[in-house]
Formats: sequence, structure tokens, C-alpha cells
Amino acid sequence: MTVRGLRPWAAVCAAVAFALLTTTLTPTPSPAAPPPDRAAFSTHSARAALARLLPRHASQFTLVPVRRSGSGDWFGVSGRAGHVRVSGTSPAVLLGGVDWYLRYTAKVDIGWPGRSTAKLPRTLPAPEGTVRRHASVPHRFALNDTDDGYSGAYRDWASYEKQIDLLALRGVNEVFVQMGADAVYYETLQEFGYSEKELRAWIPGPAHQPWWLMQNMSGFAGPVSERLIADRAALGRRIAHRLRELGMTPVLPGYYGTVPPGFTERNPGGTVVPQGEWVGFERPDWLDPRTEVFARVAAAFYRHQHELFGDSTMYKMDLLHEGGRPGDVPVGDAAKGVMRALQTARPGAVWTLLGWQKNPSTQIIDAVDESRLLIVDGLSDRYDGLDRETAWHGAPYAFGTIPNFGGHTTVGANTAVWAERFDRWRAEPDSALAGIAYLPEGTGGNPVAYELFTELAWRTEPVDHSAWFAAYAERRYGGPDPHAARAWELLRTGPYSMPSGTWSEAQDSLFTARPRLTATSAASWSPGAMRYDPDTVREALAELLKVAPELRTTDAYRFDLVDVARQALSNRSRSLLPEIKAAYDAGDVSRFRAGAAEWKDDLMLLDRLLATDSRFLLGRWLRDARSWGRTAAERDAAEFDARSILTTWGHRSGSDSGGLRDYANREWSGLVRDFYAVRWTTYLDSLDTALVTGRPPAAVDWFAWENTWNQRHDHYPVEPSGDPVATAAEVLAALPAPVAPAPAGTAR
Repeated sequence: MTVRGLRPWAAVCAAVAFALLTTTLTPTPSPAAPPPDRAAFSTHSARAALARLLPRHASQFTLVPVRRSGSGDWFGVSGRAGHVRVSGTSPAVLLGGVDWYLRYTAKVDIGWPGRSTAKLPRTLPAPEGTVRRHASVPHRFALNDTDDGYSGAYRDWASYEKQIDLLALRGVNEVFVQMGADAVYYETLQEFGYSEKELRAWIPGPAHQPWWLMQNMSGFAGPVSERLIADRAALGRRIAHRLRELGMTPVLPGYYGTVPPGFTERNPGGTVVPQGEWVGFERPDWLDPRTEVFARVAAAFYRHQHELFGDSTMYKMDLLHEGGRPGDVPVGDAAKGVMRALQTARPGAVWTLLGWQKNPSTQIIDAVDESRLLIVDGLSDRYDGLDRETAWHGAPYAFGTIPNFGGHTTVGANTAVWAERFDRWRAEPDSALAGIAYLPEGTGGNPVAYELFTELAWRTEPVDHSAWFAAYAERRYGGPDPHAARAWELLRTGPYSMPSGTWSEAQDSLFTARPRLTATSAASWSPGAMRYDPDTVREALAELLKVAPELRTTDAYRFDLVDVARQALSNRSRSLLPEIKAAYDAGDVSRFRAGAAEWKDDLMLLDRLLATDSRFLLGRWLRDARSWGRTAAERDAAEFDARSILTTWGHRSGSDSGGLRDYANREWSGLVRDFYAVRWTTYLDSLDTALVTGRPPAAVDWFAWENTWNQRHDHYPVEPSGDPVATAAEVLAALPAPVAPAPAGTAR
């Protein structure tokens, strides 16, 4: 269908409406009844994903749809060499069966990121007998509310298609989709007295929209264009459609009362509660859900959402997130209003909430039908002594983890906690644990953590942590190797065995911190000290550099080598900065200059290392942002949005007083060289001058400097350069050798 004569936004709406109409009205031939054990769904979408994932081997798989058993989803794997038969209860579950075969029979890995499928033989090996795996939980949820901001708000369809394939491959069946939610608000609120111009100024730039959807802020990095809203809506519909094709549930944002300023003046009877500030940003107002006006706004919201994206059975929303104010509105009554509006629009839908800080309140849980709730817990592995059944009054919840905040490039996760705690909680009497929830704030790193966590949902027996990592080491590079095995055992006992109690992520890099000699973290809310023995990473790097040449050709090996070398060098920042501070405090110019020179050299070496792998390039992040603009002004606005989320995050107040600066710090080539290194060089040089002259160091307005960088438009490489193995070896050579422990009884 070609839509002519309409403005961009109207064209998208018309095309979507036409697609929904034809989908509803076009007759479909009635298929013959399937056998009792067969299910009547098409395997076309699974076959298409398989062709993308394994183009040379897809034809050797036979995919068989089967019915769900009373216990839920399951897959089976059988067959012979070159003819692998996979049965499954949905297209995505079929892909999960393929992945199980690849990992445990073919012994190769498709990671997120990194793969070793190049090591597959021409003819696939025969499965050993028949494998049948049942899902241990019905809900297998993925993606944090922040994912679009920290994983890349300006990704294209190919990137989202790959993300969906990788989620399906791990058996995920519920995925949060916020792409295009701005279009729903845009259309809805025009019915309640707001102009298009007002709404485009209120909606933030795409990289910052997740926090607007959580009712934390508005307007920053805008105004957005009508064309941008339309393009995001079209992409969001494509994402939701693909998820449905694969038998996965697109979890859509629900309506819980977010409105722009001035709502009551335009809509008498629509009582609002001002929400104050969130780390320096003025929050949107909250429309009282008890009112008749709320019911009308919610109905319009769900109507426009249906027109653009179709329906779902799950809707994500959190009342009064991170310091929201109820005012004189009883929270339980507000929850009833929100749930009533949802059930009116989508009867039987599940209200999904994030388990985070004091959220959700038991006032919400007790006010509504608990069978229509699912809490995706972001703290299951972070603290000890948790009792989710008691805390949430028996409401269903998913065991979840946030092993990454802000998209940090640091390695590590509390995987040993997962291996023990998930099965223990699931087996407790009257357990309300009904799922898993993979909730990193930014995806695309820590592939071993993603693989282990999602596998929990397909095991009915506890995970042997040591044995699992040993098997991972073999398949990760497509073959056994003693040095790979030793490297992953070191990583297992180091960054991947961090304990619970305080944190769920590893420490970030001090190279990425705003310069100060007393820095203990770059992001304000990151760990202030090492969470594991750094020697484990340095020794793992030494082992990876000894891996057999025939395994070094895999994409997974190259990614892991760069990532582990990056982490080893990053960890050096935590021992080197105190050395520099001690020299400065002592007035020792020679020792200070030696430490400062090493710091600067390390940053340049780090940038060269990162330049060898495409997944650590700033240039791709900025290219993606500019690609969404149609005019020079739109391209520049998108680039500012994409740059600022990494650095200052927002305006001066949010960055400085609010503590948001460097929250999304990451070690990427280009960002290290032109932002972090220049910032630290400026600072260290000022300290050097102070030591020589005896005068205080020159004051630097860091926000002004950082925001100037945000507004630049320099070009950065989008293709890797250099040799990752040779550069990783340079990193190892540059690191101080570990200090051997003194013999017993020797004085230090």
C-alpha cells in the first residue's frame, strides 16, 4: 500500500491501520487438524531466524511444532548426523532447542556477543539419543526499562532483529518494547488540549526517553521532530510484530498517569499531583488515577497503542518510581484505577512491575488481583536475607538480575549466587517464583552471564557452577584447550563469583571517572572498590594469549581477548591512582610524573586495544544516531542526545548536583582517546604545575568542558583497526607483575 498526500505521521498511522485491517479481514485457509502431539503454528519465523543465525547449516535442521504440556513449554532434540530434529512449543522455543543442541552436542557458542560457529563441521554431529527439556518457569522476561537508552536508542531494524534472534535463542518469551511509545503519548495527548509543538518539546530525545516513560524527566535533548516520532513508531511496530511471529510476548508500556504541565487547566476534573524533581530534573505531573478524566486518557492511550502496535497480554508500568509523590492520593486506590483502566482496555492482561528499591508497594499489591501481576525483581542477587513471598504478599515474581548499570563495559556478575539461589527459592514451599528476568541496564556485554542466567529457566536441577564454566570454555572457542579452560576458571572464581550483599555489578573504571585523586568510582552509584581479586583477570589474560592458534580465529575469542585485556588494564587504574595521589601528597615530583606518565600511556594503549574490535567503537554509536536525522539540525540533535547520555547525561544540575555524570561510562575507542584521556591529561598537567609552582591547581569547569565535547561533530572510525592479539600482549606486558606472597614467618 502506498499512502500519498499525507504528512509523515498520518502516513504511518494510515499504513498501520491498513495492515491491521487486512490482517483481520483476509481469510486464512483452514489447515488440516494436526496430530494430537502436534501444534498448529507455523515454523516459518523460526526457520528464517535459523537461516540468519546459521546460514551454512540451517537446512540440516527439521523443526517440528508441538503442543504445550501441562507443565508448560518444552523442546526436544533427536536425529542423526546431518539431520537434526528439534521439537518445540513455539517458534522461539524451537530456537531454544537448536541452541541447546549447539551448546551441548556440537559444542559451539552463539554469544551476545561473540560466536564460534565457524568451527562447526560441514555435517552436523548426531545428537546423543533424545533430549527433552522443560521450562522450569513460565515467565522468561528480558530487558530493563533503560535498555533503549543505554544499549542504543538509534539502532536500526537489523540491530533489533539480531537482538530478538539472540533472545529467542535463549528461550526468552517476554520482551519489554518501548520503541515508539512516544508516538502513543503524542497522539493521545492531542485529544486533551496539547498542540503538536508542545508535545514535541515535552518528549525527550530518544536516548533519554526511558526516564521520561518512567515519569522521571521530560524535554531534554529535544524537541523531537514529527518525522522522528513516525519513524520510531514504524520500527516499534516491526519489533512487536516479529516477537509475535516467534511466539514471544511484546511487553508494552501501560498508562499510569504521566501528563505534561498544564493538564488541569485544559481538562477540568483532571487532578494532578506534582512530582517534584528527580536528580535535578523536573518530573512530569501525575494524573490522579481515581478520576474519570484518567479513565478517558487511559482509554485513548490504549486505543492509539492498539492502532500502532496491536495488543499484548502484558503491560509494564511502575507507580511513583524512585521518589514519586502520591500527595493526598491513596496509593491503593490509585492502583485500582490503573488496573481498572488496563482491564477495561485489555481484559485479562498482566500488569508487570519492577522490583527495585521500595517498588512495588504492598499498597499496590494488596489493592488489585495478584494473579494479574508479575514483579520482575531487579534485586534477587544483590542483597541477602530477601523473602519475596513475605515482602510481596505472595504476588508472582521473576528472579531477576541487573548485572550492568549504565551500559558499563566492565566484566563480572554474581553468577554463583544465581546458581545457588534460583533453585533454592523455586523449591521453597508455597514459592511465588514464576520466572526469570534478565535486566541489565545495557545489553551486549558479559556474554557468559547472559548465557548462564537464561539457562536457569531450562534446568530443573541445580547448576554445577564449576562444571558449567568448564563446558562453556570448550564451546566458546569451538574446541577444548587447556589454556582457555584455565582462563575461564580464573574468571569464574574472580569476576563471575562476586558475592551478594551490596552490589550486583562489578566496579567501573577509574580511567572513566571525572578527574580527582580521591576517585573511587566513575558513576556515583557504582561500587567504590574492587569486588574480586584483580590478579584473576590478569592471569586469565595471560592464559588466553596462549590459546591454540586454530581457536584464535573465532569471533568469540577475539572479543573475549579484547574484553579481558581491557578489564585487566582498567583494573590497574585502581592501584595506580592511589600511587599517584601518594606522590602528589608527598610533593614528590619525580614519582608523581612517573605515575602520571603511566596513567596517560595506559589510556592511549587502552584506546588502541579497543580500536581492534568493532564492538568497542564510539564511531558506530554516533553514526547510528546521525543516521536517523533527515536534516543537518536533526542529525546534530541526535548526536548530542547520543553523546550526552554517555558523559554529562543531562544538564548541569543533573550532571553535577544530581550525580548523573559518567553514569553510562564505558571504555570505547574514541571516547577513551578524545574524552577520558584529554580530561585526565588536563587535570594531571594542572597538578604537575601546582607541584612545581607551589600554587593551587587551576580550577576547571568540568561540566562546561564535557558539554562542549557533547556538541562536537568529529568523525570516528566505524571499522576496527590493528591486531587484537598483539595489542592484548602489549597490555599484559605493561601490567605490573603480581606480587608473590611472602613465605610464612617472613616480616614484610
